[in-house]
Amino acid sequence: MKIEELKVYSLSMEMAESIWVIVIRWDYFAKDTIGRQLIRAADSIAVNLSEGFGRYHYKENIHFSYYSRGSLSETKTWLIKARNRHLISSSDYENFTKQIDDIGVKLNNYIKSIGKKPPKQLNDSEAE
Repeated sequence: MKIEELKVYSLSMEMAESIWVIVIRWDYFAKDTIGRQLIRAADSIAVNLSEGFGRYHYKENIHFSYYSRGSLSETKTWLIKARNRHLISSSDYENFTKQIDDIGVKLNNYIKSIGKKPPKQLNDSEAE
């Protein structure tokens, strides 16, 4: 399996790119304060998933997936600040909130699945 095949990873990547498109249009001060933090948090969701995935040990994968979950929460907080300071519209905020909720469910399910052994495969001599 490749990281790109994980739905939670692809949704995280898509959301971060959508946030980038909005933040890149902000004035310098907004980009330099909230923008940088928002982009870093949003990018970190998929980046941590990728790093954990690449570690090939389930405990490390879980560890980095927890970091990803923390970044998801941080992203939501920066989006609240951006909405409160009229940097994003309420409709953009609602859209991102729905995406965050969806990613959160998928991320929790992914974390639960890590380290679970697949059912034992019988070899030819055991199957007879």
